Amino acid sequence: MHVPDGFINAPTSAVTGVVAAGAIAVSLRGARRELDERTAPLAGLVAAFIFAVQMLNFPVAAGTSGHLLGGALAAILVGPYTGVLCVSVVLLMQGILFADGGLTALGVNITDMAIVTTVVAYALFRGLVKVLPRTRRSVTVASFVAALVSVPAAALAFTLLYWIGGTTDVSIGKVATAMIGVHVLIGIGEAAITALTVGAVIAVRPDLVYGARGLQQRLKLRVNGELVDAPGAEPTPAAPAPVAARSHRKVWITGLVASLVLAGFVSFYASADPDGLEKVASDKGIDEKAEEHAAADSPLADYGVKDITDARVSGGLAGVIGVGATVVAGSAVFWAVRRRRSDDASPANTETTV
Repeated sequence: MHVPDGFINAPTSAVTGVVAAGAIAVSLRGARRELDERTAPLAGLVAAFIFAVQMLNFPVAAGTSGHLLGGALAAILVGPYTGVLCVSVVLLMQGILFADGGLTALGVNITDMAIVTTVVAYALFRGLVKVLPRTRRSVTVASFVAALVSVPAAALAFTLLYWIGGTTDVSIGKVATAMIGVHVLIGIGEAAITALTVGAVIAVRPDLVYGARGLQQRLKLRVNGELVDAPGAEPTPAAPAPVAARSHRKVWITGLVASLVLAGFVSFYASADPDGLEKVASDKGIDEKAEEHAAADSPLADYGVKDITDARVSGGLAGVIGVGATVVAGSAVFWAVRRRRSDDASPANTETTV
């Protein structure tokens, strides 16, 4: 759903740029509370993983493909504020290095793919977690539903932006029907990827899943075939955290290797069909005024390395470079935010005067 330059007019793009900048500023402040000893080491990795999985377009209908947006996944794993930053880092890397998503449309893409998906997904996720049984399975189920809904929500947001500032005279009703219809199908793929990833992490390290924190359940006794609360039992964690001193290194290395394999090897087998937005834009004439990307001559444009003729090697190497650049950029951002939190909490900054 990367919007290229020329789809949305300059005034609307400028407004969304301001909205995106404001949301990032708020997220930088909010991420200070989320980035602790558990989430901070993994936030950059989550961004790199989203970058890698976004290269894996999957078929959803005749001649149409879809890919992960990642807002739901990031919000549930590392928190909603950090999630907005994760997806924003991915979009920035894609726009600058790979000419994917217009530079003048960067505000549109961050608003649509980072802010809308994260806010909608996490709000729905938290609501579901409160009403579902307090178990790990419930977290996975809530992840599935939240991710599923976040994708058509982003499609609706794009439709509204196009209604406000679209550059071609196209029936907005037809655009809405086509966009939401195909992105409901894409949402199923998003939901499956999100639930599988969250489920895999929560199975081995539930303490690393931000959205699973605070889930508690009372001890139960079976009386006459029914489960009842044990008398005087205090709530106990539904997903006990491993030993505090346990290193994140194994999870981090496993996640990085998985990202490199997905981007460097599996991406070669991704669907070559246009994604949902590209297909709708072509069918409805939205792309009539699309502009060439400012970074079209980038050595990594279109996810290939310039002057390497072998498509498998070119695409795989570009994917590996993208994962590396994203994990470095993301880790640098989150390290800086984490350090700022530590500075704010230092004794020198907490002293009061009388």
